[in-house]
Amino acid sequence: MTAILVSEVGPRDGLQSIDRVMDLEAKKRWISAEAAAGVKEIEVGSFVPPRLLPQMADTAELVAHGLTIPGLRVVALVPNAKGAQRAADAGVHAMSIPFSMSETHSLKNVRKDHAAMLAEIAEVARIAREARIGFAVSLSTAFGCTLEGAVPEATVVRLAEASLEAGAEELSLSDTTGYADPAQVRRLVRAVKAVAGDRLSTLHLHNTRGLGLANAVAGLDEGITTLDASIGGLGGCPYAPGASGNLVTEDLVLMLNAMGYETGIDLETLFAVRHILAEALPGEPLYGFTPDAGPMLDYNERIAR
Repeated sequence: MTAILVSEVGPRDGLQSIDRVMDLEAKKRWISAEAAAGVKEIEVGSFVPPRLLPQMADTAELVAHGLTIPGLRVVALVPNAKGAQRAADAGVHAMSIPFSMSETHSLKNVRKDHAAMLAEIAEVARIAREARIGFAVSLSTAFGCTLEGAVPEATVVRLAEASLEAGAEELSLSDTTGYADPAQVRRLVRAVKAVAGDRLSTLHLHNTRGLGLANAVAGLDEGITTLDASIGGLGGCPYAPGASGNLVTEDLVLMLNAMGYETGIDLETLFAVRHILAEALPGEPLYGFTPDAGPMLDYNERIAR
């Protein structure tokens, strides 16, 4: 049975896209509940200036909480070297930096062109090495951009290779704008793996146009071993218009378990996490087919085979 890591990104990517600030204690309950369901990796927040994203102001406290949970890999996003140093000081197990393949989006998101971002990646890589923590580069807008449109595959491959040369240990392909389709996922994963090999391990998919799970299967077919998702489909990018809807963790876990992949996540326990979000974020829409429909009658037989 093939093991697939489902990485929960809701506390970061989910919350950064909504206006209200979730209570710290509610976030801690959320993280603890997901870990209890068997989720092994959670992106607990991002080390960005609080004035830009007040929703992320308590990330250091969430890292400290996550580190008390046995077996949980605590991850944070960093926008630059300053954020990376804060993440390292907080004690994260790993950190990632977003690198937009669309230069227009990069300038809008972090105010840096590609050359400046590669220099930043090299500095973050140095900090990660010295702190002995994992470091991944998330190749954002890899499948298209709401600001530029199509992003050439050759650009993604070139910048993926440059990211590795700058010190990235791992790469992730991110469908920031929900533009990807399964055929494109297969092509791009194959092309980037030609230069990165197994260092391309992760897909970050959005379900903006309902293709999230199909795109996930396409990635699995090409050897992807980690899939990002968010409870209730919370999330999107605040600097990419229309980029709503992360892959729904509940739907992804149901699909993977039913297909015979090993996730280590108990679906019924995972459902209970939604109650924490519904209570802490009243009126905030939570998506997903599985919580309403429930698993198939033969679900337990499927996951046992």
